[in-house]
Amino acid sequence: MNSTESLPVITYSPVSQMHNPTLLMRTMWQDLKASHELAWRLFRRDMAAQYRQSLFGIFWAFAPPVITSVIFILLQSRSIINFGETDVPYPIYVLVGTVLWQLFVESLNAPLKSVTLAKPLLARINFPREALIVSAFYLVLFNLLIKLAIIAVIFLIFQIQPTWSLLLAPLVIFILLLLGICIGLLLTPLGMLYTDITTALPVVTQLFFFVTPVVYPVPQLFPFSLIATLNPVSPLLVAARDLITKGVITNVGSFLVISGLTIVFIVIAWVIYRVALPIIIERMSA
Repeated sequence: MNSTESLPVITYSPVSQMHNPTLLMRTMWQDLKASHELAWRLFRRDMAAQYRQSLFGIFWAFAPPVITSVIFILLQSRSIINFGETDVPYPIYVLVGTVLWQLFVESLNAPLKSVTLAKPLLARINFPREALIVSAFYLVLFNLLIKLAIIAVIFLIFQIQPTWSLLLAPLVIFILLLLGICIGLLLTPLGMLYTDITTALPVVTQLFFFVTPVVYPVPQLFPFSLIATLNPVSPLLVAARDLITKGVITNVGSFLVISGLTIVFIVIAWVIYRVALPIIIERMSA
């Protein structure tokens, strides 16, 4: 696909007077609605490019969580590591946990990756910048649908009986993805200015993996219990895994608090992205 020939022309109206929050939110909402067609085209282009240039194609959507799970299952089964007892068989626990973690990491990386790839367009074409974030979110949702196949296989192999509470799991997973998008939005302006952000993200997320109860139960001993409490990913990931594997949420209070904060902060992150991007684009064009 050429750079601009097939992209629809949409008038972008950046908000310059930040002292009017009502006008800002109205314009942001209007541009979000206007961006859907362009976002869909960008999503289709990025999805086709992602799998067209890959030797193993869709395999890479399954590989990271499956390989990580197999490693920890083998370590646990041979008593090389001992994470303690889990409420469900450990293979189920770790497989579902790593799938959810991978989805979170993808949603965190998606905004910066989408905006970075669109740098040549940003300085030349006037369009709603929300289209880049929406297209990135579409790609995360597409990968979610692929990874749900892993969870379906887990249900079949271990003969897990689904409950009505399982219907709430997509909502919890959606909030987990929103949290990733929120953090990614906050990092995007800095990531466009400094390549250190892009370089450091894989290292930071890998370290964050080990302080999140992905492959081990939520710690009960201090100070590890405090780390799990302060970790915003933990309540959402644990709630989603509990709904999928057991049909209940064990810590409703923490889940509701983090969910509410996620909704608030994603609006704040959107505003920061909206305000910072024109300034960064102007700096890039200078």
